[in-house]
Amino acid sequence: MTYFNSRRSAVIAKNGAVATSQPLAAQVGLQILQKGGNAVDAAVATAAALNVLEPMSTGIGGDMFALIWMADTKKVTAINGSGHSAAGANPEDVISKGYSSIPNNGPDAGLAVSVPGTVDGWQKCLERHGTMTLKEVLQPAIGYAENGYAVTDVIAYQWGQAEARLKQRPSGAEMLSNNKTPRQGDFIKLDTLGKSLKIIAEDGPEGFYKGDIARKISNYVQSEGGWLTEEDLANHSSDWDDPICTNYRDVTVWECPPNGSGIAALMAMNIAEGFDIASMGSQSADRYHYLIESLKLGYADALQYVADPRVTDVPIEGLLTKSYASDRRKKISSDQAITDVSYGKPVPNSDTVYLTVADKYGNACSFINSLYSGFGTGLVVPETGIALQNRGALFSLDPSHPNFLTGNKRPYQTIIPAMATRNNEMWLSFGVMGGFQQPQGHLQVISNMVDFDMNSQQALDALRFSVDVGETGAVRVEEGIDPKVVSELTKKGHQVEVITGYQRIMFGGAQTISRNPETGVLVAGSEPRKDGAAVGY
Repeated sequence: MTYFNSRRSAVIAKNGAVATSQPLAAQVGLQILQKGGNAVDAAVATAAALNVLEPMSTGIGGDMFALIWMADTKKVTAINGSGHSAAGANPEDVISKGYSSIPNNGPDAGLAVSVPGTVDGWQKCLERHGTMTLKEVLQPAIGYAENGYAVTDVIAYQWGQAEARLKQRPSGAEMLSNNKTPRQGDFIKLDTLGKSLKIIAEDGPEGFYKGDIARKISNYVQSEGGWLTEEDLANHSSDWDDPICTNYRDVTVWECPPNGSGIAALMAMNIAEGFDIASMGSQSADRYHYLIESLKLGYADALQYVADPRVTDVPIEGLLTKSYASDRRKKISSDQAITDVSYGKPVPNSDTVYLTVADKYGNACSFINSLYSGFGTGLVVPETGIALQNRGALFSLDPSHPNFLTGNKRPYQTIIPAMATRNNEMWLSFGVMGGFQQPQGHLQVISNMVDFDMNSQQALDALRFSVDVGETGAVRVEEGIDPKVVSELTKKGHQVEVITGYQRIMFGGAQTISRNPETGVLVAGSEPRKDGAAVGY
């Protein structure tokens, strides 16, 4: 087998483990576990710390989703902590300004701001499954914001990519140091963000969704062309959902339901399951080909059907049937890439951070928190340090599309945590951050571990591919891949591009923790293409 040369070993622990994209944040979660907190307490604390330590990727101005396994019930629960569009959202306003789609940054970036769902989602997780208060778990994040920290390598690079966007408005300086983005090793404090976190710690979600912070958010969004009002913020509430799942060989893989795009991963797994992937070799052209084609078909359906199921009918059950996967699989040829990838017709029915935590009690939390693009819209609410997401840019302006922009509706979401169970026991808590790469990463990680028996770290080290889910359908692969594989994929009709250097971040930021139900031993892995770490005790 060929592995990414990360020189990392899987982290083995018994009492608890945390894996995420920044080492200090991973330690925050571990400290919560060592103080007696459970996996959910540690997950929220880690997510809050990442808001400070990796602020271009996540924050209280964004959304979150989580899958939670509690050992006492042996059930997976899902929380949808994503926000709705403003009640006054109107596609005609967008079109009248000359746009054919919702802008995700620039002079009218306010149009892309939906209600940030993160803070309420944090609170809901703690209320139902945690043992600590929001005030307790926010303290490490507040400490880093007020006292400062040194910036790591990849995060410095990503921060730098957003420098021009932050400089477009005076309040962007709240995320700069001496009017520039920090470089690797630079020390930075985020004072205004620390003040906002302290207000939330004292007043709970009301400190964010009502009062001074809510007023500042709504006024600023409206000044930037958006619709968001104080009433929109005050009316927000996260939802507990039934997770969706499918079987891939001998494991059951769980995802949050739409409006998240996790269903794309499950559909791709259903299609890929019909091929003998294990016999092909982990880095063979055939394995790449069949997984790529499976993902193309899964994504074609997801981009057509995924929307807010509380507003629009989404044929979830029909999309996930094995018979539907069998029909879709017939479109795949062994020697020729699909050039016209269209969605099917199922039988109808009624720049992100990822972290995973498992504790000594057998609980696990798969948790994702995001602003979508780097610093989201680029809008930083003055005097708050809150960067606002641009999730609303994912709405469609086509009135016939299920994801059409209307008021009080959740947009299509790319952020998706995942879990896998075996024999009704938690086996794997995992995720792969990175926009439209996420379902692709889920399929590849699961295939690595199920088809090729890789451990939590090896599954992340293995070279990945990324399919452009837009019009080009191009396939990007990592440096280190055998040139013969590139040649064979090209002969099959794939447009292949080899990616090097920092750009390898596009292959996603994955974190994994597996658990042996008989011994309770945890095996954790962290993405080698990012700055993060897996830690345990």
